[in-house]
Amino acid sequence: MNHSASSIPAGRCTLVGAGPGDPELLTLKALKAIQAASVLLVDDLVSDAIVAHASPTARIVYVGKRGGCKSTPQAFIEKLMLQAVQDGDNVVRLKGGDPFIFGRGGEEVEHLRAAGVEVEVVNGITAGLAGLTSLGAPLTHRAHARGVIFITGHAQPGADDTDWAQLAVTARDMRLTLVIYMGMRGAAHIQQGLLQGLPPQTPVAVIQHASLPGQRHAVTTLATLQATIDAEKLASPSVIVVGDVVQGVAAWAAAPAQPQAQQAA
Repeated sequence: MNHSASSIPAGRCTLVGAGPGDPELLTLKALKAIQAASVLLVDDLVSDAIVAHASPTARIVYVGKRGGCKSTPQAFIEKLMLQAVQDGDNVVRLKGGDPFIFGRGGEEVEHLRAAGVEVEVVNGITAGLAGLTSLGAPLTHRAHARGVIFITGHAQPGADDTDWAQLAVTARDMRLTLVIYMGMRGAAHIQQGLLQGLPPQTPVAVIQHASLPGQRHAVTTLATLQATIDAEKLASPSVIVVGDVVQGVAAWAAAPAQPQAQQAA
């Protein structure tokens, strides 16, 4: 039988959020999708313990993307996804965190839908939430934060830089928590901008490898952010959380019967 170019592809595609790394933080829906996939296209930040849930017969393709490192081109990833669906595969695009929070999931959905492929998206716990939660503090709090802003510290090439000073004023006036992804390389610049609107003593937490066995963190102030990153040798992948809610980390760590509280080093 001849198939026209406009024929509906025989396969299917699901964008799955793998969460921050701990396999126990997968949703049941994500786990079922991973187990049912015949092809998995796996991001760099997805842990081996999560990939281990795939079927032994599944084809696993690593398509890592990480700032400052050699990465698989986005256009090539999208081509692989479409080709696998057209070949009749059950494709899972497995992404760290949530596909729709700095995961380029929107771009991939647009590309596939333009080719006539319907895409299902399975949300995952994002690292900015899991990271601060692991330290015993919330992102919002009635007494400290009315809301939260998730923002990238790494602007797309050619795009205007974030106005960190204006963002700081907004966060201060509206009592918002800032969660900064991909901000480690530009931390000094971000710190300088935020200090134009937020007090130097504003609490900050930096969490590296959130939820994984090798998680490390440091709690500091905005005035000493870059100095702390350097002293503790923290690196990507990390999230930076700025705001009064971070005060809860110290309170939780000091509470009795909490032997699992992590040290800054």
